[in-house]
Amino acid sequence: MFRGVATVSLDSKSRLVVPARYRDALLVNGGGRVVVTADPSQCLLLYPLPEWEPIEKKLNGLSDFNPRTRSLKQLLVGYAHDMEMDSAGRVLLPPMLRKFAELDKNVVLVGQGSKVELWNEVRWEAQVAQALTFSDDALPPELEGFTL
Repeated sequence: MFRGVATVSLDSKSRLVVPARYRDALLVNGGGRVVVTADPSQCLLLYPLPEWEPIEKKLNGLSDFNPRTRSLKQLLVGYAHDMEMDSAGRVLLPPMLRKFAELDKNVVLVGQGSKVELWNEVRWEAQVAQALTFSDDALPPELEGFTL
């Protein structure tokens, strides 16, 4: 399980230094082999390889005749890159993915259960601000009655 938020800096070679709490989970749940892909919200998703494979299989089983489904599949599968953490716990992010998410030096990692989201720091702050504007009538139906 990935949870929590961490701010990290990409190094001079655009490598992401994975914080120890995430690194350990990636090593246990995939031997350091990861898949990084684009997300429609313009962040990146980092999955341990075993967590990604069933998602990719399900996506590839969807029909290309539905334009929305095809677009989502093109984004998620098309941008997916297989990578391996090096011995120092770093992942080299491909230029196309960095450009897609507008990642610069400061990156925010957000644990989301089976995956980690990688955000541009400014975009993440906007995402948090938007999340704080929910009113009771704006909650999605699946959260009705949900309490913390």
